[in-house]
Amino acid sequence: MRLVDIKKDWKKNKSVYFLAIPIVIYFLIWHYAPIVGLLLGFEEYSPRGGITGSEWIGVKNFIDFFKSYYFGRLIKNTLILSIFSIVINFPAPIILALLLNELENKIFKKVIQTISYIPHFISTVVICGIVIDFLGYDGAFTSILLNMGLIKERQDLLALKSAFRPIFVLSGTWQGIGYGSIIYLAALSSVDQELYEAAKIDGAGRWRQTLHITLPSILPTIIIMFILTMGNLLNVSMEKIILLYRPVTYDVADVISSFVYRRGLQEGAYGYSTAVGIFNSIVNMALMFTTNAISAKYSETSLF
Repeated sequence: MRLVDIKKDWKKNKSVYFLAIPIVIYFLIWHYAPIVGLLLGFEEYSPRGGITGSEWIGVKNFIDFFKSYYFGRLIKNTLILSIFSIVINFPAPIILALLLNELENKIFKKVIQTISYIPHFISTVVICGIVIDFLGYDGAFTSILLNMGLIKERQDLLALKSAFRPIFVLSGTWQGIGYGSIIYLAALSSVDQELYEAAKIDGAGRWRQTLHITLPSILPTIIIMFILTMGNLLNVSMEKIILLYRPVTYDVADVISSFVYRRGLQEGAYGYSTAVGIFNSIVNMALMFTTNAISAKYSETSLF
């Protein structure tokens, strides 16, 4: 762009540029400046020496992590929880949106939407407190399972290795299904209604309309959301894991993000935990780019 064009654009959109200044400053401070902290992953960092005064050790932190006893367990647990969450929690909002879209009673529809949205706006700490209370030794859900004969004796269900993963995933479904359906409901509202009228004339029922009109119409939205989900595959909720897991369930519950928290904040191994976080981010970015490339190759939808 020529200098003359830049000056003309400045004069024409001066107010827009001024409005953008706070946003630019926000991103510079909170998203770009912290990138310097990635150097900690290549240092034997000490708070006294700071970033510039700490010993430079190259990729030693990464090698130590790859050789660590916990490496295999962390990768396994992270992948299992992430894959289970995708399999159950990714299609759940889509299904809810399709069901809500079929409701003709507007009042009932709004009531269901409100009820399903509420858990998203509740703090994770409160959500985990509710889960702990309901699934504890004297919890309501524990009592129900005991009365139904599904468990033989009262016990803390969160202390069971076999129960932790289902509890984590299904509580995530409860927390996010309503809010996650909003974007799909918005996509459904843009579907051409004349297509449904034509399908009815041809004798297509609701199932065929959903299969051949609704789903293809919102498929681009589904693909974009799936790409974004794959970009966060290894970012299992640290707060929720830390609040729900117990030492007895570390074998099935400890994930990369919780490990970073323990090593970084509790044990003070800032350089090591930063290296683990960098590894996590690189894998997530690779997954997002790979998913995006596959989508761009086999469909017309992609992020970039």
